[in-house]
Amino acid sequence: MFEFHQDKEKYFDINVANVKKHILPFIEAKYPIQAGMRVLEIGCGEGGVLKAFLDLGCTGVGVELDETRLVDARKWLPKEIEQGQVQFLAKNIYFTHVEEDLGGKFNIIILKDVIEHIPDQPRLMAFMQSFLLPGGVIFLGFPPWYMPLGGHQQILKNKILSKIPYYHLLPMPVYKRILKAAKENVQEMVEIKQTGISIERFEKIALHTGYQVINKKHYLINPIYEYKFGWKPKTQFAFVQAVPFIRNFFTTCVYYLLQKKD
Repeated sequence: MFEFHQDKEKYFDINVANVKKHILPFIEAKYPIQAGMRVLEIGCGEGGVLKAFLDLGCTGVGVELDETRLVDARKWLPKEIEQGQVQFLAKNIYFTHVEEDLGGKFNIIILKDVIEHIPDQPRLMAFMQSFLLPGGVIFLGFPPWYMPLGGHQQILKNKILSKIPYYHLLPMPVYKRILKAAKENVQEMVEIKQTGISIERFEKIALHTGYQVINKKHYLINPIYEYKFGWKPKTQFAFVQAVPFIRNFFTTCVYYLLQKKD
């Protein structure tokens, strides 16, 4: 586990900075963001991603299953909450009513480092259409499953296992034995292995659930690594990005902007 995973306030600030420098420009290249737009973040954590949109004058709603993470969100965004600019709900998105719970539909829906944790991803992708205003967009950023740390092993407490690449791709029985021997949270890591998603699977799901891709960007070096490790972001080489499946092993992050098909 790296230091920034334990320092939640630092990680909040990292998310704000990363969104402002990389994600907002990515969205605005195809969809200009204006003050007053409504933004929904599914899996909002402590609210760092949402904060960047609030600073542009948007209004936001953050939905998060883990109530303990919203304690910090409310602590770090008191002014925005008091002014009615943002609200947070500890609720399963499937049990959330767009009008009664969220106050209406949204211009922008955000899922950053979330889709790879969701069981039955086609269901969620189809379900989100009912939350979008006409012409609205969905931003998704995620690490492809086959990339070096696609199993999220960086969150492990074991200093060696948290840095070894690719072993999350081992057969499940072998993977579980390694985690158990290191006294790690086997269930959590197994769930991540079960829901990991590749670039090809994501694009297929998006197509089959009625979306068109209006912008995408693949990274050899994830932009957030600039804040975590001091590594300069780098987009994926075109010749690598053009090779299905193989590209997953060398692409640490992908950004997609989706819109409902006409």
